[in-house]
Amino acid sequence: MSLTLDQLDNTARVIQAAPIGICVTDAEGRFEMVNPAYCALYGYRAEELLGQPFTLVVPEANRPLLANLHDRFIAGDSDQEATQEWEVKGRDGRPRNILAKAARIMGEDGKPKKVTFVVDITERKAMERRLEFLARHDELTGLLNRRAGLGLLDEEILRSRRYGTPLCVSTCDLDHFKRVNDAHGHAVGDTVLREAADLMKEALRQHDHVIRLGGEEFLVLLPGVDGKEAQRALDRLRQRLETTPFADVGLRLTLSAGVAELQGDEAADALMERADRALYAAKHEGRNRVKLAR
Repeated sequence: MSLTLDQLDNTARVIQAAPIGICVTDAEGRFEMVNPAYCALYGYRAEELLGQPFTLVVPEANRPLLANLHDRFIAGDSDQEATQEWEVKGRDGRPRNILAKAARIMGEDGKPKKVTFVVDITERKAMERRLEFLARHDELTGLLNRRAGLGLLDEEILRSRRYGTPLCVSTCDLDHFKRVNDAHGHAVGDTVLREAADLMKEALRQHDHVIRLGGEEFLVLLPGVDGKEAQRALDRLRQRLETTPFADVGLRLTLSAGVAELQGDEAADALMERADRALYAAKHEGRNRVKLAR
């Protein structure tokens, strides 16, 4: 069935007014048509795209892959009618995420062309990444949260037993932290917690793990070191905290910590319990100290 001139004109108007990006590329992958929504997505004027290869809007690293897929699609060897997600880039160089669906059509010259329908999902993907991050991390400090941290502890215990290497854990409290909130407000308290978390990550080794259990309570996993070494590492951290001013008000913090080394076939909860008992002993003895569990 052929279309009348009026029908063709109406189709062209619909494409130009469509809220989603639409483009047509020839068999060689060069733009033949782009609608305003497509141009707005990528930040180009139509005349800047027409005649150019479609890979202009593809990150350089992905160009060979996308060019190959285009050639296969034009040749009929690849089905791209299913909607797929891709990363593209606008004129400003920033990456964007799109949903794209392609259809093969035949031009008046009898040669195949490719029509691509594009929806910008950059904000949606950013939200998905944010939700994925928050599922495992503490929103305030960026540290692993309790659930993810305890899962990591189980992994480290298995690794310790598999390779016969030591593993230590430390439960830590920032001493009298409630006084910070009471004296300076929760906004300052949040700032202090963020800065303290950053300092803890900086003061410990790269392959140690700092986890926020909640409030001012933290868990530190120290793989590959024995109890004495772990105690020294936590004591160095304690000294760093004690001598570092926090927030604009120059607050000083002290730390109480209990350290326990994994023993035999000890379960994670038993290991944590021994570290907690050592922490309570540190508090009982006056705080601002690190105690090693026996």
